[in-house]
Amino acid sequence: MFFEFGIKDIVDIVLVALMLFYIYRLMRESRSLNVFYGILVFVLVWLFVSQVLEMKLLGSILDKLVSVGVIGLIVLFQEEIRHFLYNLGAHQKAKNLIRWFRGSTEQEADKESIMPIVMACMNMARGKVGALIVIERSTPLDDIVDTGDVIDAKINQRLIENIFFKNSPLHDGAMVISNKRIRAAGCILPVSHKTDIPKELGLRHRAAMGISQDSDAVAIVVSEETGRISVAVKGEFQLRLSAEQLESILTREMSMV
Repeated sequence: MFFEFGIKDIVDIVLVALMLFYIYRLMRESRSLNVFYGILVFVLVWLFVSQVLEMKLLGSILDKLVSVGVIGLIVLFQEEIRHFLYNLGAHQKAKNLIRWFRGSTEQEADKESIMPIVMACMNMARGKVGALIVIERSTPLDDIVDTGDVIDAKINQRLIENIFFKNSPLHDGAMVISNKRIRAAGCILPVSHKTDIPKELGLRHRAAMGISQDSDAVAIVVSEETGRISVAVKGEFQLRLSAEQLESILTREMSMV
């Protein structure tokens, strides 16, 4: 009897290969590659014992270990799984599909909200005043806001500069801007553990990268050491920005909400 191999089998193999590739990439980014290799070896042994050798007793034991192990892996890698699912939902095609179901359209960015941020960042850059500003988009940042002090004020250049003034009690944390208002300051952000971040970038930059990885927020950093302005979006940095470049990035990103 010959083994029937059709189009459905090819699609099945391709889907499994893609799934293994994405799991491999997820494990590699989280520095858990040895765990991936261990799981792969265990699955191959399990399939060989239960399907090829047809050992019922050992196969049933391995079946139980697999069913319990899946739950254990979910608990162990919950952060990585959450990050993977977020990236899946944050994909542009997925956003377009959700936007189509909601019947919403892209809104134009408000220059009156953007320009005070740009001007404040330029002034702080000239004075080498460190700052970290997070602009909320479609992902709610309520948990981040809860770590700081609620302000709920209109976006104002002078207010932004006063909050990040070196003697201000809130200058060390992050400012969160939401719905065209300064919602909170002194907030604590998750720190990125990416290994490819340049060593000259400090903790503010790692925090900006962390929030851009965990959400679709735009994070602006003004370096206290160099006075340079950087923006983190979707886990990527754009460094050494001018006023025009910063305005262009904010206009583009805020119009895509």
